[in-house]
Parts: sequence; structure tokens; C-alpha cells
Amino acid sequence: MRKPQVAVIMGSTSDLETMKETLGILKYFGVSFMARVLSAHRTPKELEAFVVGMEHAGATALPGVVAAFTTRPVLGVPIETRALKGLDSLLSIVQMPAGIPVATFAIGEAGAKNAALFAVALLGLEVRALDKKVKRFRKKQAAAVRTKVRLKA
Repeated sequence: MRKPQVAVIMGSTSDLETMKETLGILKYFGVSFMARVLSAHRTPKELEAFVVGMEHAGATALPGVVAAFTTRPVLGVPIETRALKGLDSLLSIVQMPAGIPVATFAIGEAGAKNAALFAVALLGLEVRALDKKVKRFRKKQAAAVRTKVRLKA
């Protein structure tokens, strides 16, 4: 397996239901990744060791803690929760102190997809083939919308 370009870190196994969207997009674009379940509260030492060891990759999830351990781009996906529908997750991510940036996406599956697409676009800044794939992907999306609009008219 080639060296991972992105690290996907989930706080619990229940996050996988949402983050499978991220993994699917990364696979679609051929981006290598590592996915781990590491809790900031239950396994903090393992989380720190993993993030420090992955300094060469971007990271998605557990944004505040991950951002504290790395200067690499961190992309936060708020997971939809039962009690507050993910608003609690969103607020915990967007309230990062100045100097510890975290890019934050929508709550749930839409955010998981967009975080992956953002990661691919970031990688595309240096990998021309990925940049071309993102552009083709966007054209396919636009064509699909145009087709649906024509069918309804």
C-alpha cells in the first residue's frame, strides 16, 4: 500500500456511518488514506502519537485536538448527534481559538462528502492528475443537474 495522503480520524465507531461518505469519495478519486478510531478522551496518548506520526498527511475529524498536534490542514466534520442533531459538534469545532485553524464543514453526510472533496482539491494543488479529476467530477455534477432539470420541465 502506498503512503497515505489523508488521515481520517473518528472519535468512535458510530462516526463511521457518517464518515463512510468521506472514505467513499477518497476511494473514488484514488486518494490513499488511513482511517482510525481514536478518542480524544478515552485514548489521548494514542491519538497524539498517531497525529504526530502522520505529520505528512491532512486530517479529518477530532479537529480541535488534532489541530493542536499538527500544523497540517485539519478538516472538521460535525457528526449528527441524537440529542442536539450535531449542533453541539458544529459549535465545538467552530469555536477554535485564534492560531489553531480548523476548516469546518456541514453537519453529517454532506459535510463528510465536502470535507473529502476539499481534501482532494487541496491535494490537487500539487498533484495535477487529481486536479483534473476534480474538474471532471464537477462537470459531471453539473451535467446531472441539467439532465434532471430538463426531465422535470
